[in-house]
Amino acid sequence: MSNEIDLRREAHALLQSTTLYREFLAEREEILRHKWIESEKAGRDIGFDAALIDWVSKYRSSWRSARQMSLVR
Repeated sequence: MSNEIDLRREAHALLQSTTLYREFLAEREEILRHKWIESEKAGRDIGFDAALIDWVSKYRSSWRSARQMSLVR
């Protein structure tokens, strides 16, 4: 049992250290921020799916470009 827990901890640590996972978390944070802003404007919770679709169609490309530029510097 202890070995299985250790393996899970190692796998979790490895996942958290990957660039792909860090980028996923950063993008998710932007989507949640967009959800909050748009929900405030609408006066209701617009939901994650609507926020995701809206953010991807309007902001994802420029956000990724800006993020890549900041990571290169």
